Amino acid sequence: MMCKSKKQIPKLLFSGEAILKAMPEFAYVFNKQDELLMWSENLEAVLGYSADELYKKNVYDFMEESTRDINIEAIGKVFSDKEEQSLEQNILTKSGERIPVIDTANYALINGEEYMVGMAIDISNYLRKEIESRHGFEEIIGKCESLMHSLYRVEQVAETDTTVLLEGETGTGKELFARAIHKLSKRKNKTYVKVNCASLPATLIESELFGHEKGAFTGAIHKQIGRFELADGGTIFLDEIAELPIELQSKLLRVIQEGEFERLGSSKTIKVNIRIIAATNQNLEEQISKNLFRKDLYYRLNVYPISISPLRDRIADIPLLAQHFVEIFNRTMGKGIKRISKKTVQQLQKYSWPGNIRELENIIERAVIISNGSSLSVEPILKPGFEDDEKLLPLAEYERKYIIKILEKTYWRVDGPEGAARILDMHPETLRSRMRKLEIKRPSF
Repeated sequence: MMCKSKKQIPKLLFSGEAILKAMPEFAYVFNKQDELLMWSENLEAVLGYSADELYKKNVYDFMEESTRDINIEAIGKVFSDKEEQSLEQNILTKSGERIPVIDTANYALINGEEYMVGMAIDISNYLRKEIESRHGFEEIIGKCESLMHSLYRVEQVAETDTTVLLEGETGTGKELFARAIHKLSKRKNKTYVKVNCASLPATLIESELFGHEKGAFTGAIHKQIGRFELADGGTIFLDEIAELPIELQSKLLRVIQEGEFERLGSSKTIKVNIRIIAATNQNLEEQISKNLFRKDLYYRLNVYPISISPLRDRIADIPLLAQHFVEIFNRTMGKGIKRISKKTVQQLQKYSWPGNIRELENIIERAVIISNGSSLSVEPILKPGFEDDEKLLPLAEYERKYIIKILEKTYWRVDGPEGAARILDMHPETLRSRMRKLEIKRPSF
C-alpha cells in the first residue's frame, strides 16, 4: 500500500496493509477533503501514474465528467449517512483509457478523523469473457476500451457477407481480426485464403489471384487455380491492399461488384461467392490523391471499416500481452519465468512501440532467452533512449526507425532464417518494397 506520509494517517489504517497490497482489486483511501492518501500498488501500473503523480490527485480526477454528479452524491452519502455506496462506472487512466469497474466505498472513523475506504474491481476481464463465451476472441489479447470497441464491431459484422476494411499500423494484429471475422461468420467451415499483396512479385500477382491456363504466358506449363477461385464459398483476406498494382485494381473491383473474373489466357467467365476482408497500414485516401489507388475500389472496400489501435494507445494491455508472450516462450524454451517485475512493466509502458505487438513479442522473446530465475528482466536488451517519448513522430518515421533498428541488428541482411524479414514477419520482397518507399538505404562502410 502506498501513501503520502505515514505520519498523516492513523496507525490503525496500516494494520491491514499487507493484505491490501496483495489484493488484485484497486484499494484506496480518501479523506473528507477528497485527497488520495493511500492506494494499492497495482493502481499505479494500471492507471499509468507514478507515485509522485498520484500524490497530487483527488477522487474526481479518475472519473468521467458524465458521472461526476452521481459520484458527488454517492461520496456525500458515504460521509453523511455512513452507508456503503457501490457504482458500476469507468475510471480514467493517465492516457485517457476507460477501465470498467465496480467501485465500492465505505465510511471509516479513526481517531476522530473521517475517511472513505474503497475498492474498485476491474470487470473488463468479465466483460471480455462474456464476449469470448459468445464469440471466441481467444487469440486477441487485451482489455482496453479501444480494443473492446474493435471487437464489438467485429461482432456486429461477422455474420454478414459485408466487405470489411481493417485499418492499422504494421504489427497491430490485423490478420487476427480477419481470422476472427471468418471464424464467427456463417462461412467458418469453408476455406479461408490469405493473400499478402506486397509479397507477390508484380509479374505474377495477376496469375496468383485470378489463375491462368496452360500456355497463357512463358513458363505457364500447366493450368493454375487462382486464390479467388480457391476461396469460393469462403473468405479471402487481402493484406496490404494498398500494394495491389493499379492496373489490377479494376479486376478486383469487378470481383467485388459482380463476383466474376477470367483466368489469364481464357475467355471463360468464372463465378465465385466469396467474402472479402482487406487490410492496410496506409492512408488509402492519400494514395487516391497520388493516383496510386482507385477511388471506386476504395468505396467498395470501405463499406465497414474497423480501426485497430497501435500499442502505444493500449498501455493497459502491455502487461497482459507481455505475460501472454512469456507463457508462450516458457513452453517453447522450457523456461520457468513466473512474473514480470513492476519496474519492467513500467519500462515497457513508457516506450512508444513503433513496431507494435510484433516488436513487443520480439523484445519478450529475447528477454526470456537471457533471463535467469523466475522473474523477467528487459534491462540487458534495452538501449539508452528506449523509453524516450516519440509520440509526435509521423507514422512513416516510426516504421522507418523500427525497420532500420532491425536491419542494424541483422547487419542489413534481409533474407534467410536470421534476416530482418523473418524478424519482422514480412516477405523479403515486402520488406524491400517498404525500404524503397521509406528511402532506407544500407550505409556505405
